[in-house]
Amino acid sequence: MHILLTGGTGLIGRQLCRHWLAQGHRLTVWSRRPEDVAKICGAQVRGVARLEEIAEPVDAVVNLAGAPIADRPWSHKRKKLLWSSRITLTEALLAWLERSEHKPGVLISGSAVGWYGDGGERELTEDSGPVSEDFASQLCIAWEETAQRAEAMGIRVVLVRTGLVLSAEGGFLSRLLLPFKLGLGGRIGNGRQWMPWIHIADQIALIDFLLHRDEASGPYNACAPNPVRNRDFAKALGHVLHRPAVVPMPELALKVALGELSLLLLGGQRATPARLQAAGFTFRFTDLHAALDDLSDRL
Repeated sequence: MHILLTGGTGLIGRQLCRHWLAQGHRLTVWSRRPEDVAKICGAQVRGVARLEEIAEPVDAVVNLAGAPIADRPWSHKRKKLLWSSRITLTEALLAWLERSEHKPGVLISGSAVGWYGDGGERELTEDSGPVSEDFASQLCIAWEETAQRAEAMGIRVVLVRTGLVLSAEGGFLSRLLLPFKLGLGGRIGNGRQWMPWIHIADQIALIDFLLHRDEASGPYNACAPNPVRNRDFAKALGHVLHRPAVVPMPELALKVALGELSLLLLGGQRATPARLQAAGFTFRFTDLHAALDDLSDRL
């Protein structure tokens, strides 16, 4: 199978490349820095700066591109970048697909559980609608709506609403390590907000599962079946790192420092993977402690 990836040099993309190379697939990554693709993703992965460089038919497209949403405050300039790196890029991808004589069978497009907004105590399955539409929710809604336009071309569209990915190679966990290792980790705000997490191994496995399942389409919550509250996550991470987790991050301080971005950290989603489980996907990691233990020797 020939698979085209956007965001192929990111945390999830790199792991997908390794996984699919091992399965014998041909991989092309659309990147702003195509010269770095082989080094980051694997020597057999081709990097292209322009989609027009791809001459051979593509069987599947995996669209994961997007600037990190929680790296810095949401200034007007930052919001424009977050929007263009997702929606504008996906629109360009769709325009190329429209021009392509040979259409891929499937488009797997990234999204996030932030689609629901701050869900409070509600359990959120794929049948749930948005609870509150903050900027992150609006971004995900627009991203999904853009990707779904590929259905009009006869392409199967899968939307992967990813939770907080646990990995030793980057992502949100890497940003927590220093304060926790210094004994300065703890809950955020009151710590009651829900955290829908997923181990990187399950994230890769479920995308591969959805790629090969011809009847799979629409949204899927990519998170473990057992979300935890932020205070319990902090305790579990402190336990794995053998450090106390008793220094809270006050809500007011977050709001002053991060502005609108603080809503992303102070809110949460009690999301569950109802459609994935109904489709027969089996998670390797359903317990947070076991997931963190698996990564502990690399943290």
